[in-house]
Amino acid sequence: MTSPLITPAALADLVRQGEVTVLDVRWRLGGPPGLESYREGHIEGAVYCDLDTDLAAPPGAGGRHPLPGAAAFQSAMRRLGVSAGRPVVVYDDAAATVAARAWWTLRYFGHQDVRVLDGGLPAWLAAGFPVTKEAPAPAEGDFTARPGGMPVLSADEAGELAGRGVLLDARAGERYRGEVEPVDPVAGHVPGAVSAPTTGNVTPDGRFLAPDDLRSRFAALGVGDGVETGAYCGSGVTAAHEVLALEVAGLPAALYVGSWSDWVTDPDRPIATG
Repeated sequence: MTSPLITPAALADLVRQGEVTVLDVRWRLGGPPGLESYREGHIEGAVYCDLDTDLAAPPGAGGRHPLPGAAAFQSAMRRLGVSAGRPVVVYDDAAATVAARAWWTLRYFGHQDVRVLDGGLPAWLAAGFPVTKEAPAPAEGDFTARPGGMPVLSADEAGELAGRGVLLDARAGERYRGEVEPVDPVAGHVPGAVSAPTTGNVTPDGRFLAPDDLRSRFAALGVGDGVETGAYCGSGVTAAHEVLALEVAGLPAALYVGSWSDWVTDPDRPIATG
């Protein structure tokens, strides 16, 4: 299996050779805007990719970060210089919890060579590589968006999967239990879902655990070879990180893109707490 992760040294080689498209996907819930951080310093050649406008449709019935339409995503990626035959590396400064959404969305729409910088910008800086304030003007890409490259779940499918397979809830434990809910109008979780906060996928410095360690982690949660698995979070962002960690471990999983922000739009859907 080819790893979906890349080290800072390997990325630095690709940047020197001019053989990669790099997307900076920094973002934080509640701000400040990631573009400000990008302008303060980014990896040479990196182009800023906005979670809210490039990787999601406007919020609505499908949740806070619905899947973008193929035409809109294709247009955004071409503007950012993404081409089908050129590798893409994505990074953030939040242990890949945002960059994973870019990885997943590109994979879903058919790009075959997308990797995530393991450890993100902090790992890049720790390895002694520089940043720049110079913003490139990328040439128009030729990427063609073809949906269906990664498995997805609807709300009904997610609820059913929680009963027959394993549905992982990637949010913090207190949100899963319904003790707090800082964003969505209702607290709790999908009945039958298993709490699996994304913080358990990485080391304290934000790098992913080794594949065997991730397999052990997910095995303890009921996930293994042949077990149908899905993941959700608040709005389909950190759940993509769960899917990425599962892929590092060699375990396929589907993403409920709408996640909790979509689930609670229907008052007839059941809610569990505790």
